[in-house]
Amino acid sequence: MTVGNLRNAQLKINLQAIYANIHHAKERLDPGTELFQVVKADGYGHGAVQVARVAEKAGATGFCVAILDEALQLRQAGITEPILVLGITDPEFASLAASEKVSLTVGSTDWLKRAAKLLEDSHFTGHLNVHLALDTGMGRIGFQTPDELKNALGILEANDDSLLFEGIFTHFATADSPDDTYFKLQYQNFQNFMAVVDQRPRYVHVANSATSLWHKVCGGNMIRFGISAYGLNPSGREITDLPYQLQPALSFTTEIDFAKLVKKGHSIGYGATYTTDSDQWIGTVPVGYADGVPRAMQGFSVLVDGQPCPIVGRVCMDQFMIRLPHQYPYGTMVTIIGKSGDAEITADDVADYLHTISYEVICGFSSRIRRKYL
Repeated sequence: MTVGNLRNAQLKINLQAIYANIHHAKERLDPGTELFQVVKADGYGHGAVQVARVAEKAGATGFCVAILDEALQLRQAGITEPILVLGITDPEFASLAASEKVSLTVGSTDWLKRAAKLLEDSHFTGHLNVHLALDTGMGRIGFQTPDELKNALGILEANDDSLLFEGIFTHFATADSPDDTYFKLQYQNFQNFMAVVDQRPRYVHVANSATSLWHKVCGGNMIRFGISAYGLNPSGREITDLPYQLQPALSFTTEIDFAKLVKKGHSIGYGATYTTDSDQWIGTVPVGYADGVPRAMQGFSVLVDGQPCPIVGRVCMDQFMIRLPHQYPYGTMVTIIGKSGDAEITADDVADYLHTISYEVICGFSSRIRRKYL
């Protein structure tokens, strides 16, 4: 997608905030525990390469992504630290991952057998680093029983010339919840799995951002630090007690590119869903749902000169309209996320309005919106 460099609309990314968030997390880790920064989905919309570089400076010793292509993007940018693909990669790309020193997640014995055969057929000289995923209750990917895990360990041992058992991990489904009942169940399941592992691999990791913030018991030597690096609370508003202050790194600003006085009784936007009940100043803003401002944002208030201005009419693909308290000139700043005067809109505010979570909000901004790094 073309980047809108010639349009006044941008995500401003505060790299110092990201550095501070990661640095605070590192300070709380037990000695010998590493931090891998999660930069999947283009660094949660912040820019994967840019985030990776500042994370290195803050003390991250590796990275996690969702798909192999994201790992290769980091390698092409000169990132040399360990990279783990958290999703399942087709075994046919095992030799490519191995050649780029990218670690892959495995959740079945069939995958291991096929990858070992493909690596043998390709005459690849070296190892593919694998991390075994354990399904302790997330219900997503991973081995489901200790017996399955034991079989997988046997396959790894039989193919140690091509497959290296580098890591083992699980993912908690409710680490961001005040109720830790299910968390404790998952942790016990993890312990049951680990009972069949005679020799631990280099990396044992169970902690995401929420786990690292609120659960001291983890039994690992590496954390996967995700949403909190970007300054957002993984619990939204459920748990507000934080061990350190998170600094949001992202703001979203644009401008009024057209303003007009609309007489009483005139409708605004597709479907004529809003009709003025008085003479009103209406401003047009040059971003829309193609940029990551959903149609469901109708009625939400953005900030102009520190004042809330509601979105009136349906959000269009490339524009939306707002009701202004009075006339503002072309080029007046509009803040969708961030501070304006004494007022502020957070990603959680947007998420609450959309009945979703901040993760979806920040990952939803399209590549058409330019990223400006501060």
